[in-house]
Amino acid sequence: MGNKLFVGNLAFSCTDQKLMDTFSQCGTVASAKIITDRDSGRSKGFGFVEMSNEVEAQSAIKRFHGAEEGGRAMTVNIAKPMAPRENRGSRY
Repeated sequence: MGNKLFVGNLAFSCTDQKLMDTFSQCGTVASAKIITDRDSGRSKGFGFVEMSNEVEAQSAIKRFHGAEEGGRAMTVNIAKPMAPRENRGSRY
């Protein structure tokens, strides 16, 4: 298990601080980050929250998975390691 959580189906208006405030209801949040589009800076609708321990992470999953935030039902589960990407060359 782990203490880093994937949080999906977020409202596009959600901020890092709002995510941190929400998940701090279940314990100490080490970090909270909304993933944004590189070009536009707009939220991609998901992010990652790192809780201080696994017990708090499991508590957050139970409390927030399927809970409505900003009119959308959140998806919360343990984050999977990022898969290695193949080199696709230059963007230009």
